[in-house]
Amino acid sequence: MRYSLLDLAPVPEGSSTADALRNTGDLARQAEALGYHRYWLAEHHNMPGIASAATAVLIGHVAGLTERMRVGAGGIMLPNHAPLAVAEAFGTLATLYPGRIDLGLGRAPGGDHAVMQALGVHPERAENFPNEVAELRSLFGPPVEDRSVRAHPGEGTEVPLWVLGSSLYGAQVAAALGLPYAFASHFAPAALEKAFEVYRRYFRPSETLEKPYAMLAVNVFAADTEGEARRLRTTMQQAFYRLRTGKPGKLPAPVDDLSQVVPQGAMPALDEALRISAVGDPAQVEAQLRTLIAEHRPDEVIFTGQIHDHAARVKSFAIAADAMQRISRAEAA
Repeated sequence: MRYSLLDLAPVPEGSSTADALRNTGDLARQAEALGYHRYWLAEHHNMPGIASAATAVLIGHVAGLTERMRVGAGGIMLPNHAPLAVAEAFGTLATLYPGRIDLGLGRAPGGDHAVMQALGVHPERAENFPNEVAELRSLFGPPVEDRSVRAHPGEGTEVPLWVLGSSLYGAQVAAALGLPYAFASHFAPAALEKAFEVYRRYFRPSETLEKPYAMLAVNVFAADTEGEARRLRTTMQQAFYRLRTGKPGKLPAPVDDLSQVVPQGAMPALDEALRISAVGDPAQVEAQLRTLIAEHRPDEVIFTGQIHDHAARVKSFAIAADAMQRISRAEAA
């Protein structure tokens, strides 16, 4: 089974955006060496702890630092951009790095109402999401001589499209268009089981995909000991709590006692939001991944994990890669 990596280019407390971008480059090079199939970056705006807002620019940077690994968006928030502009940007990337660029598409704004206003986005744009995805696929397709608007670069590059989502809507769109589907189970797992069921049941084969292809997003916090891994996880728990309470900031340092910074009453919601996670030492992480894979039957797994210390984050993804290699060998046997 393929395993991939989702990076938000986190900016930890005590560091700068420049540090975060250097860390992304380093992580990408190491991910390629660890056998990761894809390296995706996500569009978020107005968040001081995330440095991947100019997603296409950062994708080009990562693709230039690596050689074989696919690089792409997980995702681009399509209502924020004209399809032609997206086609030209990703058509340029695909021309520079042929056969290596992915384009995952979401319909959320990647920020709050103020961000939507600043970007000049109208909320009703999201309702046209299926049509705009279809338009993008056409812009990446073979040349149409009498078409009034064509993407140069972009036309003929056939950039692979994915639909991203955390609800049944995205599953329905992906199924209807015959596209691969990635579910945001790493932070919004409530509809995971039903979304995969809907996607697989109603999938219509397309020219690019004959059968459903579903990706499961999993948080991973892996370390030499369970205690160390659980401490690493407190960074993401704090960050998610701050985001939910309207106080996003840089990525907080881990703490020994989470109850000192997150109210006990907030923990059930946090635990539910982050329940699709593998946390612990190498053996525990492998066992948890086996369970998640057996339960949800994904075609691919994509890992993420907001960890304050860069070296610890790299090690966590290395442990996850090793676990997936063992799982794959066992399945092959």
